[in-house]
Amino acid sequence: MNDQIPKQQQSSDEVDLGQLFQIIGNGFKKLFHFIGDIFKGIFNLLILFLVFLQKHIIKFAIAGFLGLAIGIYADLNKEPAYLSTMVVEPNFNSVQQLYNNIHFYNELAEAKDSMALAEALNINTKEAASIKEFTVESYSDENQKVLLFDKFVRSLDTTTQKAIDMEKYLLNFNSFDARFHTISVMASNNSVARKIQPAIVSSISRNDYFNLQKDISDINIQLQDSLYSKQIKEIDSLQLLYKRVMLKEADKAMQGTNINLGDTGGQDNKELSLINKMEELKNSLVKLNEEKANKSSILNVISAFPRQGVQIKGIWNSYKFLIPAFLIVLTGFFLLLLSLNTYLKNYKKEA
Repeated sequence: MNDQIPKQQQSSDEVDLGQLFQIIGNGFKKLFHFIGDIFKGIFNLLILFLVFLQKHIIKFAIAGFLGLAIGIYADLNKEPAYLSTMVVEPNFNSVQQLYNNIHFYNELAEAKDSMALAEALNINTKEAASIKEFTVESYSDENQKVLLFDKFVRSLDTTTQKAIDMEKYLLNFNSFDARFHTISVMASNNSVARKIQPAIVSSISRNDYFNLQKDISDINIQLQDSLYSKQIKEIDSLQLLYKRVMLKEADKAMQGTNINLGDTGGQDNKELSLINKMEELKNSLVKLNEEKANKSSILNVISAFPRQGVQIKGIWNSYKFLIPAFLIVLTGFFLLLLSLNTYLKNYKKEA
């Protein structure tokens, strides 16, 4: 009796395992069948597309050749387009005003208001009419963003610094916070961009608020420069005084027999401290001179507009490509509609 129970349990376990493997096998079969059906469907669609293309190849060829002829004619008669770019560095929070001005110029160009655009940019109406588009965008890579983050964090107190996360800062980076910005002009006249550069720069430099900020910055820099110079002179005087004291102590040591080593060590530490302080002041003075150079203008021109713009070329700007592609796609769309209409008519007859 006891031997029959384990045998029945073993038989039941074997049946359960067999059913489990059978279920797994059926699952894999269904999965492979599903994948196979997908590939079969893709293959059938490919065959249908090739059959459709073979049936209407002449129509597509006619549309392509017609579009190519129209595109060549359009390319020969269209105005050439030239692109010119300028890189600037706005100071004293003038970046918002720069963007506003460029967007205003672009609105005038899109509206083809050559009179107002010519007046705003100090050029004649013919040159203004040649301008098609203005764009402005920030010019910054990851390294510059990290440097801006470091500068931003240094301006905060210790408690606030701990709450600032660099990844969130970079994720929410505002284009206005970038140091450099690129202004682009697209025009049919390849030399007009260079002529409008002074007007773009002066439109920012004439602002009274920015001029006030620049004047205050110049005064602060000059004051800081004079303080650094005064401190350097005082350190020079102290170093000369320490040298005289050390020379007198050396003379006394030569004349007598006792030498005070403690005083000499203290003197050396004071002179070393002065040397370190002098090095700090020199570094601060270098940074101040760099700031003075960077903030010498309200809008620094890092890279000016070239004398002649670069002609815009490429497939996406060529009618020889765009028009044939459009006509071929349009032809295919109408042929598909006709095929669908024929299928629906036949379906109604069969029904």
